[in-house]
Amino acid sequence: MTADHKSEACCSHTAADPETLSSQEPTKKVCSCCCTKHTDRSEAERRKLVNRLKRIEGQIRGIIGMLENDAYCNDILIQSAAVNAAVNAFNKELLANHIRTCVARDIRDGKDETIDELVATLQKLMK
Repeated sequence: MTADHKSEACCSHTAADPETLSSQEPTKKVCSCCCTKHTDRSEAERRKLVNRLKRIEGQIRGIIGMLENDAYCNDILIQSAAVNAAVNAFNKELLANHIRTCVARDIRDGKDETIDELVATLQKLMK
């Protein structure tokens, strides 16, 4: 697993330009946020992370159904806590992979600004 950081924009569209977004060829990889850094993940890692998020999505849909069916507040809160735990587990896994790959590589390459980026990310995660 390697990470590929680019210094220029990854695509020529802006998020506010739906015409450009819809005219993209299906085989062209388009960045959804137009960020300048990308991480190449193995297919297995990508699948594992996506599956986690899909399970979380299913939990959220379940909570919506509970609300629509006037479920008891405490039952909804318990399910909400389960979603929070699942999101935290996703974040821990992604963060660990990030530190092992991107951060370690950048530190070896002398890019100390990566440490500041990691600290800022940790502060956001710990709010």
